[in-house]
Amino acid sequence: MQKTFYLIRHCKATGQAPDAELTAEGREQAEALTAFFKGIEISHIISSPFTRAIQSIEPLSASRELSIQIDDRLAERVLSTEDLPDWMEKLEQSFNNFELKFEGGESASEAAERGAEVLTEAPDNAVLVTHGNMMGLLLKKFEEAYGFEEWKALSNPDVYVLTIEGEKASVKRMWK
Repeated sequence: MQKTFYLIRHCKATGQAPDAELTAEGREQAEALTAFFKGIEISHIISSPFTRAIQSIEPLSASRELSIQIDDRLAERVLSTEDLPDWMEKLEQSFNNFELKFEGGESASEAAERGAEVLTEAPDNAVLVTHGNMMGLLLKKFEEAYGFEEWKALSNPDVYVLTIEGEKASVKRMWK
């Protein structure tokens, strides 16, 4: 049985805190997502609990009259609870070693697994709204060639379609 999912990285936001809201540009991008999905079948909307993720999908939710299901497993990955001045290097290391774990954080493997659990439970044609690192890790889980450089190329927002059939998966960027 084939399942199709739409992975969305949230629109531009005022910051990284869980309660950071969308910028004015981010609100315009959220409206653009509604137009982008015109004609695409959507059965469910599942979002990270972070404000910027929810605000990114609210216009689409309203236009389709679909409620937004909040799932904590789509929250952004915590790389570390310590201040990491070299966080970008640490993040790159974690893409190359999925088991690498920093103080108070979760490994890439742990984060990808919790995100994949949502995919296992989600119905076909579901939209999942998440964050850059989580999205990158999910994409790498299903497309081995996806790595740190591809993560750096993600935009706000970004949209990928993930198709899973049995043990096979395909990943394709939809947002231009």
